[in-house]
Amino acid sequence: MIKILQYLTLLLPLLCLGQEQALVFQGALVYPVTAAPMEDGVLVVQHGKILAVGPAGKVVIPEGAEMHDLRGKVLMPGLVDTHSHIGDGDGGDRSATLHPDARILDAINVRDPHLKKALAGGITTVNIMPGSGYLMSGQTVYLKLREGRSIEDLLYCDDPLNSICGGLKMANGTNSLRGEGPFPGTRAKSAAMVRQLFVKAQDYQRKLKAAAGDPEKMPARDLQMETLVEVLEGRRIVHHHTHRHDDILTVLRLAKEFGFRVVLHHVSEGWMVAEEIAAAGAPCSIIAIDSPGGKLEAVNLLNKTGAILAAAGVDVAYHTDDGITDSRLFFRSAAFGVKEGLSREKALASLTIAGARMLDLQERIGSLEAGKDADFIILSGDPLSVYTHVEQTWVEGTLRFDRANPEDYQYAVGGYGVFREGFHAHGCLDEEGGGR
Repeated sequence: MIKILQYLTLLLPLLCLGQEQALVFQGALVYPVTAAPMEDGVLVVQHGKILAVGPAGKVVIPEGAEMHDLRGKVLMPGLVDTHSHIGDGDGGDRSATLHPDARILDAINVRDPHLKKALAGGITTVNIMPGSGYLMSGQTVYLKLREGRSIEDLLYCDDPLNSICGGLKMANGTNSLRGEGPFPGTRAKSAAMVRQLFVKAQDYQRKLKAAAGDPEKMPARDLQMETLVEVLEGRRIVHHHTHRHDDILTVLRLAKEFGFRVVLHHVSEGWMVAEEIAAAGAPCSIIAIDSPGGKLEAVNLLNKTGAILAAAGVDVAYHTDDGITDSRLFFRSAAFGVKEGLSREKALASLTIAGARMLDLQERIGSLEAGKDADFIILSGDPLSVYTHVEQTWVEGTLRFDRANPEDYQYAVGGYGVFREGFHAHGCLDEEGGGR
């Protein structure tokens, strides 16, 4: 009898999991992104995964499912922000200009209210980056915006000690020049310093291969070299901040020389070298800015960059660089692209599946397909209309943002005061929806 009770105790969580109620969302205009839009579409989710998606009458509704009527609404995948700075994290310091060993995951505050701001904008996955003040400022981290008490609860990777949990942030151009202390001072020296460290990493890689796992022959452990070997072997993606056309071409030369995978970020003058970017097979994560200001090397940033790159055959995604662009205005970036010639299909892909590909997460997120994570958003209208609101954001089948909830509403409409530390402990909204 004791053994039977022990068995039932072990089985109970599995039985409860198996009884979890399926959720059915029906009646909306559904944008799967990788398939044609569906009027009167149906989405079925259970256990955090998509069971089925399709037009009404073509999808089997599980018995006892919880039904959600979305007539008049739009449903699409959760958004993927390929470049964000929410979470109040940081990377390398002024002791050097190359910090491949620094991990931003060790510095992120998962209780930062800006994560909720991202959810209010329909964002469900973020690539959180260290800054661009260093040639290598550290390792980025890919986060799913689940409910969580610690960074481990939000990670895509299984084990932050033994897994690759993000990419490597690199930069060139004016941010990392500086010219004092260990910093390069010139563009030529910037490239030379990067090349030298990668040459050192190649030597470390050769020693690892020669040791063949023999502890007696293994080189001394080097965290910087371990990270760069992951880059050399294509297991860790380089996310590279770059603006000017000549800086972009420098990145492409380095990627070709050392064989690493790279996503080009910002590319303000990418439209000048679109053919070269396409020939190199480098995807671009770009930003849209609707107000003047910023650094001089970004003066040629154009909203038609997305259309020009896409026409050349480049995989294009948008990012917020939050707080450069507010996460709640992410859709607006793609809308600017459409205004300048980017197709609607490419625009919606640029916020979803294209970004997923740039993070190696396309098998899990970025589109509404059976078997993928149940990350999706419900909109009040056309995704690219300024009058449309994100009404709900769901992450792995769990409601994470609901505009109808007064607590969530303030994240959607409140000013910067809403995101002050401690605001939600004692703050409130005035009658017009602003913080006071």
